[in-house]
Amino acid sequence: MTAAEAASARKLAENIERIEALSHRLMNALTGRDAHNPGVEGPGADLYVTAANAWMKTLTEQPTRIIEQQVNFWGETLKNYAKAQYSLAKGTFTLPEEDAPADRRFKNPLWQSHPYFNFVKKQYLINAEAMKHAADGLELPDDTARRRVGWLTSQIIDMMAPTNFLATNPDALEKAIETEGESLVKGLENLVRDVERHGGEMIVSLADRDAFTVGENIGTAEGRVVYRTPLLELIQYNPTTDKVHEIPLLIFPPWINKFYILDLKPQNSLIRWLVGQGHSLFVVSWKNPDTSYADIGMEDYVAAYLDAMDKVRDLTGQRKLNVVGYCIAGTTLSLTLALLNKRGDDRVNSASFFTTLTDFSDQGEFTTFLQHDFVDGIEAEIRKYGLLKAPLMSRTMSFLRANDLVWGPAIRSYMMGEAPPAFDLLYWNGDSTNLPGKMAMQYLRGLCQANDFAGEGFELFGQKLRLADVQAPLCSVACESDHIAPWTDCWRGVAQMGSRDKTFILSESGHVAGIVNPPGRDKYGHYTGGKDFGNDPAKWRESARMNMGSWWPSWGEWLSERGGKLIDARHPDEGLAPAPGNYVHEKAL
Repeated sequence: MTAAEAASARKLAENIERIEALSHRLMNALTGRDAHNPGVEGPGADLYVTAANAWMKTLTEQPTRIIEQQVNFWGETLKNYAKAQYSLAKGTFTLPEEDAPADRRFKNPLWQSHPYFNFVKKQYLINAEAMKHAADGLELPDDTARRRVGWLTSQIIDMMAPTNFLATNPDALEKAIETEGESLVKGLENLVRDVERHGGEMIVSLADRDAFTVGENIGTAEGRVVYRTPLLELIQYNPTTDKVHEIPLLIFPPWINKFYILDLKPQNSLIRWLVGQGHSLFVVSWKNPDTSYADIGMEDYVAAYLDAMDKVRDLTGQRKLNVVGYCIAGTTLSLTLALLNKRGDDRVNSASFFTTLTDFSDQGEFTTFLQHDFVDGIEAEIRKYGLLKAPLMSRTMSFLRANDLVWGPAIRSYMMGEAPPAFDLLYWNGDSTNLPGKMAMQYLRGLCQANDFAGEGFELFGQKLRLADVQAPLCSVACESDHIAPWTDCWRGVAQMGSRDKTFILSESGHVAGIVNPPGRDKYGHYTGGKDFGNDPAKWRESARMNMGSWWPSWGEWLSERGGKLIDARHPDEGLAPAPGNYVHEKAL
């Protein structure tokens, strides 16, 4: 045996030992997984029964349609098989003409040039098209059932992509050969790490968890925690201008995630940009709840809004303030504004909403998750734990974009053995929070399912709160390709609000990238103008003006007009702790 062969044999033996040890760790981690209610593992039985009944109805009433679908499928399959057999028998392979749109899953040249991989790809696309066609052809009872069947069909299609399996993934096979199997061992290490980290759940890490530390290389804007309650920390940021607007600005970020999305790096920090525009800026950092917060409800969050507003007014000596709500915090801000209006309290000078839903009449991509089977499953989980736990929320959100947030990262991590990237946005995305059980069910049942705020009224503090009760001057910022809060739904909620002073800004890109879009990049533009809220979103957009670059300056101009006169800058006092505070460091367990 040569020295090279001996070294290779030793390496193989070492890898076998590593695989055995990792396999034991993986099994131990998987056995420690808590059993979930079946309601959160997949659609309820009623969906499968509905789909089966629809298929049987079609088979009974229109048998020729079913036969035609089957004949077309098998015809395309046999044609693909025959082409592959002919090429193999002939010993040559003619590159096929590609008429399908580019799919980045199949960017490896072997998908085109190699007869085996090309056959596998073509058959997958044939299968996918047949499944979509069959699902689209079902006579389902309503649009909700159609959306759910469509979603489930897409999930199966994405899951069964040949790129998700080692034997049919040329990138993974090439990497395994190049590294003499080391990539597969590292992939197993990555898998074990993720399963152990998430208590037996197989949730792929999207970012390097060791690359960032909040307060050290992200979330570093200077300020002080000036107020703390069991539910929030209030941070006042240091001014960077000699003069500031007299009316302070208070931002309520969502408690589904952590506030430092607004302060990732200095170059994309909205917090730094706002203090640079001369605003006395306060930002709420929410508590990451544990089981003792099970009975915290929407009323507690609204009360916390009022409490934070009172504290800002006390610290600045101002009677009024400008406020911002982001995502679910914008929804709650809308409820708070409606309550204030009912009480005759005009403390809010202006309100801004970022990617905020208030009318849930169209549930969009969340239709599957907002039916009773899934919400009942969540309620059962909450009865068990007192919380809507972060891993369940993260997993649900990830499957809205499964190829980008589940299968793609899993391939790179578990098949290719690659380390997760050091990407600040994905790090933040993985720094999840729990939701108090009572609040989660009020939100899901009353706002999302019943749509009470846009309908008969959402009851809080003995008041029936409606969208028409929101009458403060407002500016709403939505994002064009947002799949969480579609811009047309955001617009529809604003259109029903009672304010006479409404401004709507539509940013390009999605839920996060559309908001974290600082000036200077000019990557995404935005639409402004369009004061007509009496028709529909399409009419608004037709009348709006497209602007190049970030929406921040457009909103900043709107905000400065409502900021009052300039006064000497306000500096936070000693406070309780330096920014970003203590609550932001708490991890969901």
